[in-house]
Formats: sequence, C-alpha cells, structure tokens
Amino acid sequence: MREAGGGSPQSQVAKPHATLAPQLHRALRASRLPLLMRGEFVDLAGARLYYYAAGTRGSGEPLIFLHGFPTSSHVWRDVVPLVPDGHRVVVVDLLGFGRSDQPLGRDVSIKGHADRVVQLLDSLRIERAAIVGHDVGGGIAQHLAIRHPTRTSKICLINSVAFSNWPTRDVKMAKASLPLTRHLPFTWILGILRSDLQRGYVEHERGHHSVDQYVKPFATPEGRDVLVEHLLALDPSETVALGTRLKDIVAPTAIVWGAHDPFLPTTIARELHQAIPGSTLDIVPDVRHFTPEEAPETVAGIIHQWLAR
Repeated sequence: MREAGGGSPQSQVAKPHATLAPQLHRALRASRLPLLMRGEFVDLAGARLYYYAAGTRGSGEPLIFLHGFPTSSHVWRDVVPLVPDGHRVVVVDLLGFGRSDQPLGRDVSIKGHADRVVQLLDSLRIERAAIVGHDVGGGIAQHLAIRHPTRTSKICLINSVAFSNWPTRDVKMAKASLPLTRHLPFTWILGILRSDLQRGYVEHERGHHSVDQYVKPFATPEGRDVLVEHLLALDPSETVALGTRLKDIVAPTAIVWGAHDPFLPTTIARELHQAIPGSTLDIVPDVRHFTPEEAPETVAGIIHQWLAR
C-alpha cells in the first residue's frame, strides 16, 4: 500500500492502518488517552511564538510539528496523542498564526519561518529534530532539510506546497486585488477565507469547527492586515528554488497526501516522491487537504513507521 524508494512511477493508496502490524494497531488505540500538553511562549528576537509540548522524553529524536497557511497548531490536535512514546513533541504556532504574535513587518516567508524554527530549536536546546509539515509547513520542512541538514533528522511532508504549483487560483486572485482588499471590511474577507478553507474538508462539521479556530486571529481590522502580510509572503519562487535541491535531501522522507486535495493535487506528491531519494509516498483515500484532521490514525501510523527508519 506504500511506495518506497523514490523514482517509481506508480503511486500508492494508504488505507487506514492497512500496512500496520497488529501491535501497532493496539498501540494506537491505547494511546488515545488524555495527553498532558504544556503551552508556553518563547521570545525569539522580540517576537513571541506559542508552542505546546507533549509526549515523553526518551531515546527517540524530538518531533516538531509545523502547520501551514492560514491555520495553526490546531491542525495536529488528533495526531499528537497518537505519536509513539519516547519522543519530545513540540507543536508550533508560526508567527502571525494561532496564539503567536503578529508579524509587525517581520519576515513570514518560508525562509523567515524556517529561520525562526532554527532559533526555536536553539532556545529549546534541541540539536536535531524530525520535522512534520503540512501545507506551507511542508515547504518549511523542505527548506530545513536542504539549508539546515545538520538540524533535521527526518522530514514528513503532508499535503505540502512544492515547486510552482501553488498558491491556489483564489489566493492568487486575492493577492492581485490587495490594493482593494486592504480597504474592504474584514468580515467580507473572512467570509471568502472561510468558504475557501471549507473546500479542504470532506466532513463539513469538522471543517466548520476548525475553520472557526483558524480565522480567529484575522477577525479584526488588525487581523486583516496580518492576513495581507501572509498573502504577500506566499511566493512559489521559494519552493521552485528548493525544488532544484530536493535530490540532495538525505533525511529519511515520508510524503503523505489526501487523495482529493482541491488545493494541492496528488501530482505534486508524486513529483516530490520522484525528486527526493528514498522517500515513501502514501495517498490517503476519501480525504482532501486537511489529512491530519480527517485521517489522524492513518497519519500517526505512517509517522510510527517513518520514525523507525
């Protein structure tokens, strides 16, 4: 059910737990217990990032979870309780998202976020970490694996931006209309954002609840200005430049994708798989863009196997 090795032309579909050993099934079920999560702020050069720590320290490498645009650490809420024991887990709200500070002109490009992740690792005294990234978070993971290989032990790319195939047409139109957007009521912009995000879910109710969480930081006139900063920073030239270096990634890489993503199609997943040596590819059926939310057990099972590599 999984494609491994990179370069194989055939894609694979990952059915929930289809490739997992029985003992891993039991471990995932058992791990659905309440997990102690410690939320904290850390100051990085005058900007506070919010993160929550979970899991148990042990011999396993630390795990860093990165969300994308325009979401938050909320996207990982059902995956984190299922990660294997013995790993220090850090789940980040990137600058300008969730509970973290507003950017106030600070760099919120993929490179800017990646540089702050390195600063976060330094602050938390983490030498090397396995990076899990969704959407733009996957672009940050690619940057870290290429530009900071000594700090990156593994990467897992879930419905990730890559190459030139993003942002979506709607986001490009929003960027093109920014001179007008800055003067529109923030409630109008939020309505468009909500509608677009909802398309990333198969389950409408789940999507409705999560979208409420994601748009909350942007639900003021000041929040609209932050959203504009993020829109301006969405630049595919960053991932185009990274694309020429994907062949140099030595960190074990897992690629996971919702089969019906309306924003980032599975052709991107296959292209990443071809480009990154030794990568594995899992296409998750009946899921759109928000795979960590709609298939958390499948994602957690793949993470178990990825960490064991």
